[in-house]
Amino acid sequence: MKKKTPLQRYIPAIVSLAALGALSLIMPEIAPRAGKAFVDQLTSIALVVPPIFMLLGLLDVWVPRDTMIRFMGPDSGIRGPVLAFLLGSAAAGPLYGAFPVAGVLMKKGASFHNILIFIGAWSTTKVPMFLFEMQALGKRFALSRLAIDLVGITVIAFAIEIAVPKKEVERIYALAAEEEN
Repeated sequence: MKKKTPLQRYIPAIVSLAALGALSLIMPEIAPRAGKAFVDQLTSIALVVPPIFMLLGLLDVWVPRDTMIRFMGPDSGIRGPVLAFLLGSAAAGPLYGAFPVAGVLMKKGASFHNILIFIGAWSTTKVPMFLFEMQALGKRFALSRLAIDLVGITVIAFAIEIAVPKKEVERIYALAAEEEN
């Protein structure tokens, strides 16, 4: 698999900046709002990404591959999905923060099914959101939503696992391993 050059990796960002510049020239009245939104998003990413990468570094160093395979690998049994769900639910930050973590979990030998559950949990069952829901909308609503999410995440993980060809899963794992080098 051919590795992308640094310039190729940043083509979407470069194209987005060029589009923002072109938009500012064509429609100068919206340029300040667009520029503020761009700076706000950049600030948000700058505040979220460094702590995630620090935790990833610690996960990469502290958790041996054998341990990860035992707890989240293909033969982990019910332990793997439960751990994936707990890790995803305990996370803080936007969904884009889940993907580097998922990449490290893949490199460490976590199964595809557990990766999908981890991403699903990160996106829908965060602990702070659950606590807020309990306080604002009531226990019944929060617990009902959590139960539906658990079933939904599990069903979606199985559906994706069935729908995605094994070769594609292997290609994704190869890409995750390649990022290490």
